[in-house]
Amino acid sequence: MDQKGNHPQKKLRPFTAVIISHNVADTIEACLLALKKVCDEIIVLDSFSDDGTVEICKRAGVKLVGQKWLGYSQTKNIGNGLAKNNWVLSIDADEVLSDELTASLQNLQPENGKVYSLDRLTNFCGKWIYHCGWHPEWKLRLFNRNDVKWQGDFVHETLAVPAGFQELRLKGKLLHYSFKDLDDHLRRLEKYARLSAQERFQNGKKANFVQLWLSPAFRFFKTYILKKGFLEGREGWIISKRNAYMVRLRYEILRELWGEKKG
Repeated sequence: MDQKGNHPQKKLRPFTAVIISHNVADTIEACLLALKKVCDEIIVLDSFSDDGTVEICKRAGVKLVGQKWLGYSQTKNIGNGLAKNNWVLSIDADEVLSDELTASLQNLQPENGKVYSLDRLTNFCGKWIYHCGWHPEWKLRLFNRNDVKWQGDFVHETLAVPAGFQELRLKGKLLHYSFKDLDDHLRRLEKYARLSAQERFQNGKKANFVQLWLSPAFRFFKTYILKKGFLEGREGWIISKRNAYMVRLRYEILRELWGEKKG
């Protein structure tokens, strides 16, 4: 505590937070405010938002880069390449570091040969979801860019980590404000279903009877029963039904893509 009674602020860590954004004005301000307690550099790659996202980033004083959308992996890797630090904290615009996670990062001395995962907790229309297979959800997010790169296209981007690297888990929650209402959730499900179908189509995969009819039923059973979605009440029922719908839609779209190709 200083002479004025203020607690000294933690020194910022030599981490660069990299965020990709497009029309995320509802969530990005809280995301940036939390990151400014940890990282000495924040880069936002914005794909030409028109909802106020750009203005929020400018007010926050972060490094703002206009970037054409090239897919999740390629766009994120471009951001990593712009960082002044080798240690990159990859965060989505609708994620906020909890106080406990902030403290974990402030006190962290990252080591070569290691990567660090954060425990994401998702908010569904105002309720935190601890079941349905949504939690715990460990996401590898802090890494040395010289060793680790994003890979994959469409909706399934992943980090390529060298063999032999150790993954460590940090205390605290990565708060995920992903779905603001039921319509928003449905739109995202349909988007993911289409992207997933396109990915399978590109890889030469086709939809069979089991995938079209039995996979959706099993997804509901897995989400609602095996992953204890019933403990979440109404929200668990909705999530379980919509998970099944997403699986069904994915394979319907995949079948349509093959039908269009045959012409």
